[in-house]
Amino acid sequence: MNRLLLAAYPASYRSRQGDELLACLAEAYPGRAWPPPREIVPLVRGGLGARARAVADDTARPWWLDGVHLAALALAVLALVPYLQDVWHWTLHIDPGQQAIAFHFSGWYPWAEGPGTKTRLLPYGLLPLVCLVALGRGKAWIALPAAAAMVYAGATFRSSALFGHEGKYGLGYYGLGSPITAHDLALSVTLCIACAVLAVCRTGRLRRHSFRWLVPVVLAMFVAGSLRLTAVSPAFQRGLFTLEVAALIAAWAATAATGDRRWLIPVAAVAFIRTQAIVARPDGFMNSLPTLVVLVLLIAPLPALAIAAQRRQDHSLAG
Repeated sequence: MNRLLLAAYPASYRSRQGDELLACLAEAYPGRAWPPPREIVPLVRGGLGARARAVADDTARPWWLDGVHLAALALAVLALVPYLQDVWHWTLHIDPGQQAIAFHFSGWYPWAEGPGTKTRLLPYGLLPLVCLVALGRGKAWIALPAAAAMVYAGATFRSSALFGHEGKYGLGYYGLGSPITAHDLALSVTLCIACAVLAVCRTGRLRRHSFRWLVPVVLAMFVAGSLRLTAVSPAFQRGLFTLEVAALIAAWAATAATGDRRWLIPVAAVAFIRTQAIVARPDGFMNSLPTLVVLVLLIAPLPALAIAAQRRQDHSLAG
């Protein structure tokens, strides 16, 4: 079981020092499948730090391009979140009945029409899912048309029946801020611009992530679809808030360990989208926390990451 801890480390580290680390753990804790918790935490933290340094030391692509790539991935996840249940049900031909995402279920087939809804060919959630998978594999030329289709679907949500109107009328992801639905174009336009930059200005090969990174996405779709958890569910929102906090802590830790500013770009992109939603629709704020507190939580990580990067660089120069 100690080998599972090695998954936190990059492949280059595992090939060079993996056996040595396993031997040290076996010698220090003979007969134990796992080291004690006081050892697991620093091992995992060290592995994640090693991954961050490996990314920062990779010269195959400029740091800003990698940052835009991370921002596009984050925005694709943000766009997919409200439609996890819908995509899961559509894929498996499951009718959620009255527990659909703020709309009547319109069926799996194009000609199936629910009460009060238009016929749709595909669920809107497939677009950010295709975008996410393509970006994860470094295929920006596939993600770009999917992002452009998101812009089209949001701009024509009252007239186009391609994706129906169901998911675009229902509440989208709001987290600590205002609702972000498919017809709020700030998210889809920003994602489309990021994909265009990646497709046109790729001065080096985009980072390609293993399909294993899609396991959490499939798991989230399974949980949302099986438990019928919509994006407006308190349990769903608490889970998202926990993930957001963990992502911000990871971005800060990576920046502090490397002095690299690439992780500032996705944080800034998400903060921009979320802040824009609050400013554009102050009446849509969900009042989970006072508005000022939410704005501080969205904006404060940006200078924190910049300061962490500068301190790391100053420390490196002083050393």
